[in-house]
Amino acid sequence: MACPPQVERAASAHAQTTAVWTAVLARLRAETPGQAAAHEAWLEPLVTAESDGELRIVCPSAFHLERVRERYLARIERHAEEAAGARIAVTLVVGERAPDAPTAPRPAAEPAPSAPAAIGARVVPLRARPDAPPLDLPSHDFASFVAGPGNALAREACAALARGRQLAVSPLYLVGGRGIGKTHLACATAHVARARGERVLYVSAEQFTNDLMGAIRAQRTDELKRRYREQCDLLVFEDVQFLRGKRQTQLELLHTLEHLLRRGARALFTAEQLPLDISELEPRLASLLASGLCAEIEAPDLELRRAILRARAAAAEASVPDACVDRLAEAVRSSVRDLEAALVQVLASASLLRRPIDLGLVETALRKVTPRAAGGGLEPERVAEIVAAHFQLTATALASRSRRKDVLLPRQIAMYLCTRHTDASLERIGGAFGRSHPAVANAARAVKRALAARPALQERLAAITGEIEALSGGRKGPRRARRS
Repeated sequence: MACPPQVERAASAHAQTTAVWTAVLARLRAETPGQAAAHEAWLEPLVTAESDGELRIVCPSAFHLERVRERYLARIERHAEEAAGARIAVTLVVGERAPDAPTAPRPAAEPAPSAPAAIGARVVPLRARPDAPPLDLPSHDFASFVAGPGNALAREACAALARGRQLAVSPLYLVGGRGIGKTHLACATAHVARARGERVLYVSAEQFTNDLMGAIRAQRTDELKRRYREQCDLLVFEDVQFLRGKRQTQLELLHTLEHLLRRGARALFTAEQLPLDISELEPRLASLLASGLCAEIEAPDLELRRAILRARAAAAEASVPDACVDRLAEAVRSSVRDLEAALVQVLASASLLRRPIDLGLVETALRKVTPRAAGGGLEPERVAEIVAAHFQLTATALASRSRRKDVLLPRQIAMYLCTRHTDASLERIGGAFGRSHPAVANAARAVKRALAARPALQERLAAITGEIEALSGGRKGPRRARRS
C-alpha cells in the first residue's frame, strides 16, 4: 500500500535535515580536530527532530542549549547553509530524546542535499514527553566530574545508584563542604535515572519543608504523600543540615524514606555533616540516613585541582599554559567552585582583553577572586559573597535596602564577620553594604546577642567562618575594624 504524498514529503524533508546535520558535524570536527573532548561534551548529545523546512536541533537541557548557542550556533548556521546549498533556519530546542532516537552520528562524508530557504535562528521550548515534565537542573553529568582519591567512592556509588545496580547503597549519603561536588553528583544521578525512564524527585530541604507546610495549610497532605512516596523511584534530597530543628518536617521525611525503601525505591541525600553529627536531628531519621552508604567528598588535593582546571579548560576550548594551571591550583584550595570561578575570571579576561593567558593575567584574576592568595587581605565584598552563598542569596541582595528577615540576618552576619576577618574600617564595611558605620556596629552587636541565644546559628556561623579562614590564610580570632 503506497504512503500518502504528504507522508512521503515529510519523510523526505526529515531525511534531508538529518543529512544536513551529519554534514555540519563532519565540518565542525574537521574545523577543530584537537577538540574531541569538547565535541563529545557538547555535540554528541544533540539530535535532530522532525521539522518543516528548518534544522531543528534538540538539546538535553536549557543550560546545554545556551552553551551550544554561545559556542557553536554561528558555525552551525554557516555549515548548514554550505551543506544545504541554501539558507536554512537553525532552531535550538530543549527536550528529551526518545528511547530509540539515534545519537549524533560520526560522519565519514559530507553530503549536500537541497533544502528550503529560510533565514534566522530562534530558541523555543520543546517537551518530548508531555506526561513527564523535564528536570529543571544544571546539566551536570558523570563524564564532566573529575575524580580523584578524595571523591572516587562518591562518584562510583552515585553512578551505581543511578543505574539501579547497587540497591544496598540506598540511602546514599554524600557528605562534604560547600562547592566540592555534591550537587554535581546529585544532578548527574538524577539525569541518568531520568534517562532510564524512572520517576525522579529532586528537592532541597527548604523545598521539601515548603511543600509540606503548603500541603498542611491546604489540607492536601494525601497528595504530598502520594507524590513523594508512591510516584517516585529515586528521591534526590539536598542539604539535610537545613532540617535542623524542623521536627515536623523531619518526621515526614522519616516516614517518606521508610516507605520508599520498603517499596524498593532509592534515595540520595547530600549534607555538610554526617547524620549523627547534625544537632537537633531526629535520632530515628539520623539512624536511617546512616543505614546505607555514607560517602565523604574531600576537598581536592593539588593534583586533582590541576586535573579539574585542565578538564574545564578543555571543555571551554581554551589553551591554558601549565604554569598558569599550577599557579591557580596552588592558590585556590577552598573548593572546586572557587577554583572554577578563578578559571572563568582568567578565560573571560583573556577573551575580552584579547590577550594570551599568562601568569600576569592569572595574578590579576586571583586578586579579584581570592584576594588573600594574591598577597592582600580579604575585602568586605568577598566576605559578602561567601555569606550570601551560604544563605542562597546574592551579594547584591545583601547590599539592597530590603528589610526582609531572610535578607536582614545574613546582612548583619556579613557585616559582623567583616569586622572580625578583614582589615577594613567600619566606614569601608558599611560602604560595601550601602550602610553607615553606626549600622555596622549595630549589626555586630545584634549578631553577638543572637549567637548567645541560638546554638544553631553558632554552627552555621562556624561553617561560614571556616570558609573565610581558608581564604584568609587560616587567621582566626576577633580582629577590630578600624575607624578612619
